[in-house]
Amino acid sequence: MRYSKEFFDLQIRFAQTVAALLDIPIEKALLDYTNIYVRLALGRAFDQRHPVWQRFADGLNESAHLADWTYRFYLARAATVERQPIVATVGCFSYALQVAGCVCIHFGNVEPAAVSPLSIDRLPLRQAELRALFDHVRRNQRQATHVAGTSWLYNLSAYQRCFPSGYIASAKVAKLRFRNMPLWGQFLNRHGAVRASVAGEFIRRFPEAADLQNLVSIFPLQALAVQAPIEQFYRFYCA
Repeated sequence: MRYSKEFFDLQIRFAQTVAALLDIPIEKALLDYTNIYVRLALGRAFDQRHPVWQRFADGLNESAHLADWTYRFYLARAATVERQPIVATVGCFSYALQVAGCVCIHFGNVEPAAVSPLSIDRLPLRQAELRALFDHVRRNQRQATHVAGTSWLYNLSAYQRCFPSGYIASAKVAKLRFRNMPLWGQFLNRHGAVRASVAGEFIRRFPEAADLQNLVSIFPLQALAVQAPIEQFYRFYCA
């Protein structure tokens, strides 16, 4: 997916708020409180000494328009964008194996533009996709012991109903996810463009941030982490 310039601008504006609130340099705020390091295909070490990051930070100090510089830098890095280690995809769902025994669920909207992928009439199709996905897991990942996910989507009842109740009941707020798409993804549509109404309300709340906890609370939805034994999924989809 190619992300829009507005998505970077939104994160930069948030980072500027953070920098002023915490009295830190803008490059530090961008490193620790946005998803930009990952979007520049630098991995997840968040090493401020990485030569590519240092080159990016140097450009910030020389640019009058941070969003312009950031987006040009992102486009120049687009050919090396890091890919998710996806094992299999069925419809809107896919899974990856990020740690031993853990199946990590991902969602991507592949429905036609006029169709809501999580509407009640699409629920049978979503569950059929998950049934096929977990059939693949059962046949090919015999070492799998549990399923985990982290996303803002787990706040939505329309998304929750796709999964076993025990999995959803495990939901906890994933602390300090400023660097991760499970938090920032709520501002995007399927094409990588910013959802203007959601982003506008988020920006409107910037002045409410008086400390780190306030920074967390101004996000419309929090990233929720969920996990459950894989047997719950086999019973729910494959019994």
